[in-house]
Amino acid sequence: MQVMPACRSLSLLTSHGCRASVSALRSTVRHNSTKTTPPLFTTTTTPDGKEQKLLNIFGKTYLADDFTNISPSIAERTSRRLLHEPANPLSIIKKLIESNFPADEYTVYDPPEPAVSVYENFDSLNFTPDHPGRSKSDSYYLNSDTIMRTHTSAHQGHCFRTIPTPGFLISADVYRRDEIDRTHYPVFHQMEGARAWNRDDFASEADLIAKINSDTLKIPSPGLQILDSDKQFDKSENPKQPGMSPELCIALSNHLKRTLEMVVGGIFSSIREMDPASANKDQVQIRWINAYFPFTAPSWEMEVYWDGDWLELFGSGVTEAPVFDMAQVPNHVGWAFGLGLERLAMLLFGIPDIRLFWSTDERFLGQFSEGKINRFQKFSKYPSAHRDIAFWLKDGSAPEDFHDNDFMDIVRDHAADLVEDVKLIDKFTHPKSGRHSLCYRVVYQSMERTLQSDEINALQETIRSEVAQKFGVQLR
Repeated sequence: MQVMPACRSLSLLTSHGCRASVSALRSTVRHNSTKTTPPLFTTTTTPDGKEQKLLNIFGKTYLADDFTNISPSIAERTSRRLLHEPANPLSIIKKLIESNFPADEYTVYDPPEPAVSVYENFDSLNFTPDHPGRSKSDSYYLNSDTIMRTHTSAHQGHCFRTIPTPGFLISADVYRRDEIDRTHYPVFHQMEGARAWNRDDFASEADLIAKINSDTLKIPSPGLQILDSDKQFDKSENPKQPGMSPELCIALSNHLKRTLEMVVGGIFSSIREMDPASANKDQVQIRWINAYFPFTAPSWEMEVYWDGDWLELFGSGVTEAPVFDMAQVPNHVGWAFGLGLERLAMLLFGIPDIRLFWSTDERFLGQFSEGKINRFQKFSKYPSAHRDIAFWLKDGSAPEDFHDNDFMDIVRDHAADLVEDVKLIDKFTHPKSGRHSLCYRVVYQSMERTLQSDEINALQETIRSEVAQKFGVQLR
């Protein structure tokens, strides 16, 4: 689920009636036959003499269009696959969570490349046409039909149709254009989980409800303090979905909550065993908070009290009927959840900066080993230095016409992980001309070495030049 918070693009686009001929043109047009890696963008000439821009990624070539906005710095990160590095804290957390789901009930699904169809990423999950996540300022597009998945939920439909067990788990890298600071990164990792029951397997709804309740009773108690309302849905604040009986909604909600409570109990029990110095058992509490997500109703967030603070852990809810309809399993009912792995790993390992997950510095990598949780030992933090970039917007442009994420992408492309933070620090409107000015502060700080002033100045000048060229602004 996007929460937290998602197709195998080409086949589903066409199978769902989405302009097959246009999709065929805009999606993958050929596989690269050479062993050498082509540049990210190349051009070709069409039979009528027009130049066509091509995007080369994942060993395929896509026809670029006005939606194409993936940057080289993002493309470079697609091959790292942090979840496949056994000693990376993200991989350790992933395995720990998976170990708390019975293997005979939940299949672990490893998604393919992160390029998915817009249909799978948004339409199949009830996202409205005007949802902000569809914006080019929020998401990375390969072209108008294909997007870098913004959440693991893009694979829900495929799993509901094909996974042999009642439930499944999906973990993968996801991509969103975002701000630059210690807790945000344009590539991060989510875990998705779901469980479903098929109405066709039961003679009546009463039998279905009895089965769900029976399954719930089999789930071990987490042994933790749980704060929750007696109501599993609220008519005004957190309503059930239309067409579902209250009894069925309650049964599904109880199974969902008991499952996630069991998982959290298992996670923190394992942590105490691996790290006896961690917070004691009495500090671990769970509470359920009403929430809203586009494809579940009712919906909740689970928060965990750990080490003196409340942590938002899961987003979850009863899966909306249209999601099952579009997944071509219309008679199913069930639930889904999602969580961000970076957030949990930063908390449990005590990792202060999200960039560290991508570090190749042995002082970081050498601290962790497969199957073990231990607190991160800070090493020397290299000094930071800031530089400001101020510019006048084009005549007639307003500050809201300039997207922060467009600026962030330029900084990432040129400075990558050498930047700790970027913030808009000033807006100014000239009293006579009415022109608008913006000023961004870029904080340079490497996790692995001391940056020299001439290196910072060179990066800063390159960023300034591209901002001016790309957006037509006047540097100040």
